[in-house]
Amino acid sequence: MRMKACRSVAAVMMAFMFSGCDLVVFNASGDVAAQQGDLIIYSTVMMLLIILPVLALTIFFAVKYRESNTEASYDPDWDHSISLEVIVWCVPLAIIICLAGLTWVATHRLDPYESLPRISAETAIDENVEPMVIQVVAMDWKWVFLYPEYDIVTVNEAATIVDRPVEFQITSTTVMTAFHIPEMAGMIYAMPGMQTELNAVLNAPGRFPGQASHYNGAGFSLMNFEMEAFETEAGFEEWVETVREAAPTFDRAAAIALDVKSIDHPVEYYSGIGDGLWDRMLNLCLAEGTICMNDMMMVDALGGGGLDGLYNREMFAGICSADDPWALMKLIKPEMAARSEQLVKAIIPPIPGASPFQSLTTVE
Repeated sequence: MRMKACRSVAAVMMAFMFSGCDLVVFNASGDVAAQQGDLIIYSTVMMLLIILPVLALTIFFAVKYRESNTEASYDPDWDHSISLEVIVWCVPLAIIICLAGLTWVATHRLDPYESLPRISAETAIDENVEPMVIQVVAMDWKWVFLYPEYDIVTVNEAATIVDRPVEFQITSTTVMTAFHIPEMAGMIYAMPGMQTELNAVLNAPGRFPGQASHYNGAGFSLMNFEMEAFETEAGFEEWVETVREAAPTFDRAAAIALDVKSIDHPVEYYSGIGDGLWDRMLNLCLAEGTICMNDMMMVDALGGGGLDGLYNREMFAGICSADDPWALMKLIKPEMAARSEQLVKAIIPPIPGASPFQSLTTVE
């Protein structure tokens, strides 16, 4: 009777512990997230092939060789068994090799920077379909989504089309933040001054929660958004038109005003994107008079600090975002341009009519 009561209490406690768990990872609506969920299950099962026998043998030996069991054999001089050592070492080694192979293959197949090889388990990727590019900017404490293809911007709301590949280009204007849509794909970091990438797809219509999955300050718990997947392109276009009806343009002034700390920020829409705005947010130079990070790296490459650094800082501001940076380089620093040209020609064959920068960027 006492044993039954203990079992009932244990069952109630387990139900209480898991009542708040949402196992969305194992029932995802996106192919990438579904594959990641399968990888977790396969890896767990393979590890349990070691863990469960060890736990069972622990209980077995504790019961069989307890002090009160006088029938158990006693052999104080026993110290070696080849057959037992083969089992103890070879079985775990085989499982580790299988687990390593499984993880290696899945990790490369699910590389977030690689284009999707398929839409779902039943549908191959259509090479004629271009992925929808969504540029994501993490701010304190909100998510900003830029759609360069549609010239719209949204805050704390995003959308896509079912079965259309999505290429997220992700950065941050503040601290490092974790971008995560559990139903769509795994987590990836948004880092200031850097661009990360995530390729994913949703295979079912609906509204799916997104979040900042790692702590990043006071507004972390409310830094959430919704990703809506429309079943048809017409539904998505209707949503785009709704966004375009918003009056303000997302220019530099709007971006600076938005890049202010706020908690539980409401959904906002903008009908246009200012020229070069993504590059300015990526390179942390929204404010007037702030040198962009790519320009600063150019300054460092040309001499860094000291008097040369002060000279280069003023001289090379904006060179990386110029229409023809090579022409500016030849004008401002001809000796550096000559050395760079010789270096590029030594590495790759020149392209007729193209600058060394263009020749370098066209190499795959």
